[in-house]
Amino acid sequence: MTTAKKRIWGWMTFDWAQQPFYTLGLTFIFGPYFAAVAADWFMAQGHLSPQADAQSLWSAGQTVAGLIIAISAPFLGAWADLSGRKVPWIAFFSVIYFVATWMMWGLLPDGTNLILVLIVFYVGFIASESSLNFVNAILPSLGNDREVGKISGSGAAFGYWGGLVSLIIILTLFEDGAGQTILGLQPAFGLLDPATNEGTRAVGPFIALWYAIFMIPFFLWVRDDRSTPKGRVNPSLVTKELVRSVKSISRSKSLSYFLIGSMLYRDALNALYAFGGVYAKLVLGWETMQIGVFGILGVITAAVVTWLGGLADKRYGPKPVIYSAVIALIFVSTIIVSMSRDRIGPITLADGSSLPDILFYICGAVIGGAGGALYAASRSLMVRHTNPERPAEAFGLFALTGKATAFLAPMLIGITTYMTGSNQLGFIPVIILFLIGLVMLRSVNKNGDRAAWGTSLD
Repeated sequence: MTTAKKRIWGWMTFDWAQQPFYTLGLTFIFGPYFAAVAADWFMAQGHLSPQADAQSLWSAGQTVAGLIIAISAPFLGAWADLSGRKVPWIAFFSVIYFVATWMMWGLLPDGTNLILVLIVFYVGFIASESSLNFVNAILPSLGNDREVGKISGSGAAFGYWGGLVSLIIILTLFEDGAGQTILGLQPAFGLLDPATNEGTRAVGPFIALWYAIFMIPFFLWVRDDRSTPKGRVNPSLVTKELVRSVKSISRSKSLSYFLIGSMLYRDALNALYAFGGVYAKLVLGWETMQIGVFGILGVITAAVVTWLGGLADKRYGPKPVIYSAVIALIFVSTIIVSMSRDRIGPITLADGSSLPDILFYICGAVIGGAGGALYAASRSLMVRHTNPERPAEAFGLFALTGKATAFLAPMLIGITTYMTGSNQLGFIPVIILFLIGLVMLRSVNKNGDRAAWGTSLD
């Protein structure tokens, strides 16, 4: 294998190593477990709407984490570009990620350490997203624009397969749900206590160890480009360069509209990821194994559709892929808002109807596929808007806009859920954000700013 191919494979292993945090932690296992524990804790405290309060608490953590990422990402990106170093930053945040995810073990079923674990979970989230920004900044150096679309899609798809494998391992060996694994075994062959949900809590250490093992190829095969010597870096120089870059955005209509539009639709997508499992637990009353099957279905479609999206990106460009994905997500979000255990829109269902379960499984498949393709195509389109001399800074700004309103969807979901007392109606802001993002995308140049940088798609 050539050095270039090793570098690409090493770069893609980051997605494989990181994905279990989102699959197991944020969406399908730990997130619903946290929601259930929080709802029980609020009920014990005498709250009138414990389930809505649990969802609001989860959204508050995501809100604060999003703000921190939004503030720090552009500054860190500018520093990395000026210093020429990205890999050391990835290593730094990897250590924080490992410690934080391991500490997720501490959430007991009675709500002990509830707030502490909420904090450490989102510290891990911040570390994960910060590492991702630097990894994305390496993407432009892996090939030309047409190749980058396929590489981005293949890397994301590879990551989803990692999420699927990790989810299957958890469900078959660790996750206790009703006291046993999906194979009918005791958690970890009887080594973990179902009474204290140790099978579920083991997700944290599992995520940490998975990351530590599978990041090895990344650190072995991915190196910073030292061909262009960089000068000494200090905060004032970084700030000056960052201000210059922010001002330059206004001179590019395409970049401005893309950053604003993607800011909104990515925020909406992240909300679907963060609250999908919570919704299944609180609205449909699903048990852990049902949510796990839901996760498997979503991850499989994510891996397949994201890979196909990468091929479509290479042939047609990323913009049509983004359009298609956002439209699909609007349709799914509309179904989620109109559905509950006993009705779908104006239609009342018979007691015990399985239709809501079937529909939500379908929704999960669409969210997985469309969300994966949207993620990969968006970073591919960002490459086309990136100054080749400042990739980390560009993706820092991409992260800024992706997280500048990261508090918005969780906050609006929390407020709407609280005001309506309905978990379903709490998702209405997600639809609005998708729609605005879709409108903004119309003014985005499919080829980005390549003409401005004097480069082409070849």
